[in-house]
Amino acid sequence: MKAGKIVVSLLCLNLVSILVIAASPPTCPADVGSDCASDSSEWKGEFFPGIPKIKYEGPSSKNPLSFKWYNADEEILGKKMKDWMRFSVAFWHTFRGTGGDPFGAPTKMWPWEDGTNSLAMAKRRMRANFEFLEKLGVDKWCFHDRDIAPDGKTLEESNANLDEVVALAKELQGTKIHPLWGTSQLFHHPRYMHGGATSPDLGVYAYSAAQVKKAMEVTHYLGGENYVFWGGREGYQTLLNTDMERELNHMARFLEAAVAYKKKIGFNGTLLIEPKPQEPTKHQYDWDAATAANFLRKYGLIDEFKLNIECNHATLAGHSCHHELETARINGLLGNIDANTGDPQTGWDTDQFMMDIGEATLVMLSVIKNGGLAPGGFNFDAKLRRESTDVEDIFIAHIAGMDTLARGLRNAAKLIEDGSLAALVRKRYESFDTEIGAQIEAGKADFDMLEKKAMQWGEPKVSSAKQELAEMIFQAAL
Repeated sequence: MKAGKIVVSLLCLNLVSILVIAASPPTCPADVGSDCASDSSEWKGEFFPGIPKIKYEGPSSKNPLSFKWYNADEEILGKKMKDWMRFSVAFWHTFRGTGGDPFGAPTKMWPWEDGTNSLAMAKRRMRANFEFLEKLGVDKWCFHDRDIAPDGKTLEESNANLDEVVALAKELQGTKIHPLWGTSQLFHHPRYMHGGATSPDLGVYAYSAAQVKKAMEVTHYLGGENYVFWGGREGYQTLLNTDMERELNHMARFLEAAVAYKKKIGFNGTLLIEPKPQEPTKHQYDWDAATAANFLRKYGLIDEFKLNIECNHATLAGHSCHHELETARINGLLGNIDANTGDPQTGWDTDQFMMDIGEATLVMLSVIKNGGLAPGGFNFDAKLRRESTDVEDIFIAHIAGMDTLARGLRNAAKLIEDGSLAALVRKRYESFDTEIGAQIEAGKADFDMLEKKAMQWGEPKVSSAKQELAEMIFQAAL
């Protein structure tokens, strides 16, 4: 080949390379100050370079960036794992979590953060959120209004900020991703120091209603399937100077107005109440599942709401997560689960990712009995430990949480298919599988009848509960 032809060929190759590079999106990290991140709101490169789409590799895999137990399309008990789980990512913990706690300063500043709560920064976080969802393989997310968009100086400005960020979210989520649920943040701002819907100040009550109204609108606009009320933040601060009866009535009227507005705008999602004991109050209408159910019945709201059960809140209420799930399920109120856990030796809401296989198995037994959670699901209302500060730790935490619940589903399926535990339960109650037992369960046995039977039968023989055998069967499935 002649020298002239060589030069021309090289020029053509260089031109092709330049065109390929120009057509490709930037792949450098979205670090503040980097050349490819000059416009923080519009930059469209990778926030998580080097982290591939997470795949299922099976229990023998040693790759921390892979699923060992969660295989989205695998069928368990006639339903795909992804349909049993319906996983979602909590925007506030994953992208707004700082690592701070009551006794320590923040420990996290992700590379794409610039230290502000500006509108441009909010858009940047939203782009990071959707890249994370895509790489994790999750098609749902959850949000507070003020976590995705900054507060303005006025309500009008706050609403405008929210509209701008939500427009970007709508564009980014496309047709495959949508919120599992949305909610409003009625606790961080000083105006809410006495609560929101239970505030003694009428102006705060009205502001709370306006904020919830807007948050319901954007949840509906984004295709959200549910809307959550975080009532514990709005509960009673004290007893000495608090009119509990009046506050309960105010809260009920607030929720009635929410139901009416939901119907007005055509939002077909489920309204959820989340029991939140001691957050931050100690006398609440939503202390636990039973208290919340009683509140809803008293005020005629029982058919309009379901419960969002958070496992860490069960701990704070003195219950197990399984107890709260069963209480909600039996009352027909189980709507959604916040998949987290707390440290049994710590008296606050530590929001850890669930890693206990036994707990996850009990959780999934309740979900299976409930026939699933749709239109609810599992939201990872969980945050990295304060000491976990690498970007890849965000992925590792969610992978571990998803694998734990997937393993719980597999174990629950084994228990159901084996049948030994169910047979043990049936045997324990077999004396009620008689004519008299059926009359009792149908409400047709009065005390006169039962007294005659007690005299006829004499001293009852009480059988063993076989508790250790039950635990043996359960542990064998783990």
